[in-house]
Amino acid sequence: MFKSKLALVLTVALASVSSHAETVRAETGQAATVRDVKIQGTDISGVWEMYPDPFAGSELSFLELPVPGDGPKLKEPWASQWKKLRTEREELLKAGTPRVDASTQCLPEGMPAIMGAIFPLEILQTPGQVTVLAEFLTQTRRIYLDRPMPAADELNPNFYGFSTGHWEGDTLVITTKGIKERPVFFEIPFSSEMEITERIRLTGPDLLEDVITIKDPRLVEPYTFTYGYKRNPEYVIEEYFCEREDPLFKVGDDGTIEMKTADEIQ
Repeated sequence: MFKSKLALVLTVALASVSSHAETVRAETGQAATVRDVKIQGTDISGVWEMYPDPFAGSELSFLELPVPGDGPKLKEPWASQWKKLRTEREELLKAGTPRVDASTQCLPEGMPAIMGAIFPLEILQTPGQVTVLAEFLTQTRRIYLDRPMPAADELNPNFYGFSTGHWEGDTLVITTKGIKERPVFFEIPFSSEMEITERIRLTGPDLLEDVITIKDPRLVEPYTFTYGYKRNPEYVIEEYFCEREDPLFKVGDDGTIEMKTADEIQ
């Protein structure tokens, strides 16, 4: 069974590449190979780090990023519930015992949290697809180019949703739907009807921005914020898996977390 599925996947993949090559041949009248197939859009490939780096000089200490932008404007009762959660979280952080969250429990960040790039991201561009690989938890996000968004009842809710994108000049415009209803992005209680639009573009040599806009029935108005990145061609993405415990944190019996000492990490 496994071998037959593998053979089917390989057949589909090879057929897709062959189709791209045939298009090149038809348009140019010349023989084409896989290497002749032109990648769509601006070159945004490579390893990207959050820029400016909010963690600089704060290694092996607790530092929580602020909620991006001006924060979401939620309708009630979600606004009051979220404010209470954030207040409790800030008090625990000040006490040096932050509350455990999805990341420290080794759960995927999902969308839009993965784009926060707490650890570096690697972007790969291939015909018909842009892939985002996150070092943290070895996460993978796929963005399908020029593909229609499936109907709502055809989407299988998951951590990253279904992303479809297209190029508008030098800007990659991405729409994402079908994200699980789970408050992991700064504990904001988004619904399963959340829709995310991203506009990714280069802003300078080796500088990239991702302008993110979230629409949701629980929001008073769309929530927009921007993440910035700097390309680092010297950085090599490494495997980062949580096994039985997080490599950097330890969770206490009361549900709070502590940073491991340098000796414990080694």
